Amino acid sequence: PLEPSLLRFLVCPLSKRPLRYEEATNELINEELGIAYPIIDGIPNMIPEAARTTRKKPPAEGSKQP
Repeated sequence: PLEPSLLRFLVCPLSKRPLRYEEATNELINEELGIAYPIIDGIPNMIPEAARTTRKKPPAEGSKQP
C-alpha cells in the first residue's frame, strides 16, 4: 500500500491537482480527468501513458448506440 504521508506531496502530472488514493484498486485517482495511476510495489507510476481511464467517454456525435 501507499505510504499515507506521500499523498499530500503527489499531484497529477497533467492537471497538477491532488490525487485520491483508492485502496481497493491500489491506484491514485484524478477525479477531474477521470484517470487512475497504478501503484506497483508501493511506487506510484505517474507516467500519463500508464494511467487508465476510469470513466467512459460520451459517444461521438452521429455514432450509433447498440
